[in-house]
Amino acid sequence: MSTIFTKIIEGEIPSYKVAENDQFLAFLDIQPIVKGHVLVIPKKEIDYIFDIEDDLLGEFMSFAKSVAKQMDKVFDCKRIGVTVVGLEVPHAHIHLMPINGIADMDFNKKKLNFSSEEMEKIAKSIREA
Repeated sequence: MSTIFTKIIEGEIPSYKVAENDQFLAFLDIQPIVKGHVLVIPKKEIDYIFDIEDDLLGEFMSFAKSVAKQMDKVFDCKRIGVTVVGLEVPHAHIHLMPINGIADMDFNKKKLNFSSEEMEKIAKSIREA
């Protein structure tokens, strides 16, 4: 059984991609906590981040870092926050979010809703940074 993220990787479900290579994909969260909330995933279906082989985990973090650097150029924020929860989808993923304080990363906050045009505009700005 493939996860929703695998379906995104395979193109069965559309997404707002911000970065991709042969091993990883970064795309906008469709239920963002903050504007610019990005999910970074390995293309290999691995449930738990700490089950990822060491070399691949290092590459995963390096890829996430490159996406965060792009995001930092786009958003007026103090930091790009990083969170790993690992409970929502059985596919390892990292949340990257432009933040000005810790409360910006509260997963209990009401999710934001952007039009598809706005989502594509956000994704494009990150891709082109």
